[in-house]
Amino acid sequence: MPRMTGGKLLAETARGYGISHVFFMPYIAPRALMEMEKLGIKRVQTHGEKAAAYMADAYARVKRAPGLCMAQSVGAVNLAAGLQDAWLSCSPVVAITGREWQSNQLRHAYQEVDHYAPFSAVTKYSAYVSNPTELSQHVRQAFRAATTGTPQPAHIDLQGIDGGGVVNVEADLEVIVEEQFAALPPFRPTADQASIEAALALLRAAEKPVIVAGGGVTTSGARAELTALAEKLSIPVATALNAKAMFPADHPLAVGVPGSYSRACSNQIVCEADLLFYIGSHTGGQLTNNYTIPPPGVKVIQLDINPAEIGRNYAISVGLQGDVRASLSQMLRSMEAAPERSAWIGRVRGLVSNWWGEVDQHYSSDDAPMRPERLCNELSQHMPEDVILVSDTGHSGVWTGTMLDFRHPDQSYIRCSGSLGWGLPAALGAKCARPERPVLCFTGDGGIWYHIAELETAVRCGINTVTLVNNNHSLNQERDGVEAIYGGTSAGSDELWLFEDTDFAAIAESMGCLGITVDKPGEIAGALDRAFTADRPVVIDVKTAVEGIAPRAWTPG
Repeated sequence: MPRMTGGKLLAETARGYGISHVFFMPYIAPRALMEMEKLGIKRVQTHGEKAAAYMADAYARVKRAPGLCMAQSVGAVNLAAGLQDAWLSCSPVVAITGREWQSNQLRHAYQEVDHYAPFSAVTKYSAYVSNPTELSQHVRQAFRAATTGTPQPAHIDLQGIDGGGVVNVEADLEVIVEEQFAALPPFRPTADQASIEAALALLRAAEKPVIVAGGGVTTSGARAELTALAEKLSIPVATALNAKAMFPADHPLAVGVPGSYSRACSNQIVCEADLLFYIGSHTGGQLTNNYTIPPPGVKVIQLDINPAEIGRNYAISVGLQGDVRASLSQMLRSMEAAPERSAWIGRVRGLVSNWWGEVDQHYSSDDAPMRPERLCNELSQHMPEDVILVSDTGHSGVWTGTMLDFRHPDQSYIRCSGSLGWGLPAALGAKCARPERPVLCFTGDGGIWYHIAELETAVRCGINTVTLVNNNHSLNQERDGVEAIYGGTSAGSDELWLFEDTDFAAIAESMGCLGITVDKPGEIAGALDRAFTADRPVVIDVKTAVEGIAPRAWTPG
């Protein structure tokens, strides 16, 4: 075996797994970073550990391959906090941290806390590596764990505050790369034929079935198979936020996003169904509006690559364990003629049409400040045909989930699963994964404040994203709850959700970005054209109405 440092082994292994960018907060493994640079891996130094984790998360989800982030011992718990979104979004991020030397553990070493508990909450695999001879084994297992079954983060803790006990030490080492685990999914098992036949029999017999597509459809790359199955069986399709771009928005069978970040018609349709086919979905609290949609007792078929998810939240009539694309392909090969469902399809189309009629007042509004619904209307019409839209959470998730439509098959969507402020750094990670594609971040003024310093990272590293700020100078999603406690509007309540109006275009310009201010709906198209042809990062500050508050999710009865 050749003699090399642990840093060189780590760098060559990362390259072998297809890592093109590493996101990190110094001071961590500088010898490994130097070796990565020699191999052409771009180093993206951030202004916070959470931002590094968010970048790696979006990188992994867009590339459908592992992402890599790193932090020293002092910032390790901050990195763990940032992995929450990767954990919730089923994203294969590998996190590497330094850890205080073993000889100093449990002795009140300066700035040291135990790493086990924080990382155990947000990783599938977490290992301590004390010397370079152990490194290859644990790194390979980290990539294996991150990508198999339900993709989720893994963690390697290196001895030494900056990992120096591993990366700076020479040993006889062999670089081993298991290329199968360098992309998602590494395996494509097909559900067994008996279960497929049972599922198809139930789908044919149902009068009012609905497919609910989840993030597993996106991970598996099964857009074409999902569409073909829906068309051949004449079944309406609702999509979780993580699968929003996996079914054509203008398709006659499109239902929209159900749950808590939802269209009222989507929840109504799911509640009227007599059979639900969950495909690659956790059936979690957001998708089901805290388990109220659908109501108890509905028949359920569930397909998932992870058998532990099948039947977790809803009793199943048939469970299918397998990769989504492979299993849907087998279902299509096994399919018989579809039943006629004109009455049900008519009912679905009517509910969707009625909903559009109800929201059109704001969707087509010419008001200034602009309604967020009209902003989404303009974006739906004018986004690039191959855009990657990166959505923050809160109102950003509601507006992009319900009001923004993807009208081209090459458009993509990823969204925050937990932490407000994820959008800006995540967009940088998405752009690193697919530098040839335009990347648009949709966030609010409340969201951009979290990690606005990463605009400097974008400029310094030449990561030319476009960040659109839905700027209503508030956290207006919190208004109703705050005012209910205070008994109405007052100085005491306003300060909990209202901000001073900020010129984000000017802030962006001061950091080296292009800043654009938009006041009217008719200015959106021109702003997007200018932004996506700029040779630097761009912030579009859209002045919107503080009254633009999303309605609460529709619930039965």
